[in-house]
Amino acid sequence: MSIQMYIVYFLIVALIPLWAQYRVKSTYSHYSKVAIRTGLTGAQVARQILDANGLHNVPVQETGGVLSDHYDPRKKAVFLSSANFNGRSIAGTAVAAHEVGHAIQDAQDYAFMRFRSALVPITMFSSNASWIFLIIGMLATLPNLMLIGIVLMAIGVLFQLITLPVEFDASKRALVQINQLGLVESDELPQARKVLSAAAMTYVAAMAVAVLELLRLILIFTGMNRN
Repeated sequence: MSIQMYIVYFLIVALIPLWAQYRVKSTYSHYSKVAIRTGLTGAQVARQILDANGLHNVPVQETGGVLSDHYDPRKKAVFLSSANFNGRSIAGTAVAAHEVGHAIQDAQDYAFMRFRSALVPITMFSSNASWIFLIIGMLATLPNLMLIGIVLMAIGVLFQLITLPVEFDASKRALVQINQLGLVESDELPQARKVLSAAAMTYVAAMAVAVLELLRLILIFTGMNRN
């Protein structure tokens, strides 16, 4: 790979996640200022959806940070950032519903979520260990070590791939719930969809970068074997 191609590659790898982050932050910032007509806080939205789905024992808790909202399958709890927990906005409603979507997935034993959870400890090890094998393999020109690193990195790519249907499905469930329960007006639903679509792009961007890096390493490995 020529120097020019390397420059183009690293620019692409750097710009994709930056674009995704910009899109989610700008979209969230805009719709966090748009009041929801129900006047419900994100915490109240989450509670209503949970109760409507029989998940009365799943708590909704406030957590620090910005866009730190998540569902913890180990604690069986929904965590919302302060702005979304207390806020009464389109963005807060959409994000809260999305996290409850994960709680519903968990309760219904959604296959992709189970698979992703099972991959977490393996991915944590492989993501740390892969670069050790890759760096040693490249520096010492040992293709077999590099191949081990590529396989370990491929596990991380698989994790990113499994994450996509989990996130898309949670957003789909969120939109269905807020619509059916009357938590948004008809003209507010497309706005909530925009928030969730922008957030989903961060996962798509992460997947794209992971695949590009894996392909680059495979090309290097192939070149080492030829030499």
